[in-house]
Amino acid sequence: MRRIILSTESGADLPVDLAEKYNIQVVPMHIIMEGKDYLDGSLPVQEIYDYYGRTKKIPSTTSTNAHEYQELFSNIKKENPDSTIVHIGYTSKASSSFQNAVIAAEEFEDIHLIDALNVTGGLAAVVIYAAELLEEEPDIEPVRLVEKIEAIVPKSRLAFIPGSLEFLRAGGRVSNMASLIGTLMKIKPCIELKDGKLVSTKKYRGKMSGAAEKLFRDYLNEFNIDRKQLYFIYSIGLDEGVKQKMDELAKKDGFKNVRWIQAGGMISTHSGAGGFGVAGLEK
Repeated sequence: MRRIILSTESGADLPVDLAEKYNIQVVPMHIIMEGKDYLDGSLPVQEIYDYYGRTKKIPSTTSTNAHEYQELFSNIKKENPDSTIVHIGYTSKASSSFQNAVIAAEEFEDIHLIDALNVTGGLAAVVIYAAELLEEEPDIEPVRLVEKIEAIVPKSRLAFIPGSLEFLRAGGRVSNMASLIGTLMKIKPCIELKDGKLVSTKKYRGKMSGAAEKLFRDYLNEFNIDRKQLYFIYSIGLDEGVKQKMDELAKKDGFKNVRWIQAGGMISTHSGAGGFGVAGLEK
């Protein structure tokens, strides 16, 4: 039986302990700051926010390129010659990363590519689902594993509130006037993944503590999330009181396991400090 190796991008914000536990190979995306190219994960997120504080500019981000995927797949095959690789990728609707993986995979055999149509915790939820399934059924055929992962992709639901409208404005995602009005009125947009695309849906007013609770309620009303596992996503700067409150609400709603995931450089560059999100899998 061929060994199955899972891989994904750093944009999944997969916790290091889980990547190590399940031997998931994570390939970094890129952050460009002050003319330097940093591998996502090598640059402390706080430095991104400090840079913005000094310059009122945000770094740019780029996808994992085809050469990097070639190296990733080559290294996996070198260490595990008889392995089958199942790569679960960052949404192709928001990055060229997945297409670069497709290009690189043409040179290899026994590679399956799955577009998760999701990012951060939504992508992590799919990857962890695959890892746990593989642990439960180590002899599962690769094709059957891929079928099950592809079936769960549409059930992964992610919604988040960026930490700063000013940060979104600096990145060109909202206009100066919209940012000013939103800040004055304390409006916080909710971003969701719809068919792999980042879409602004609802708007919340007030402090993050209240907005996070409203987001969570709306999320549970809209989606029938499996109570076995829930993921909360945060960018550094989120108040600890908000975290405690959300843990309490999740427990009251019957979630057995709650995992907090810190947004890495790729996601934080686009959302700002103090952001909050939730991800899970529908039943």
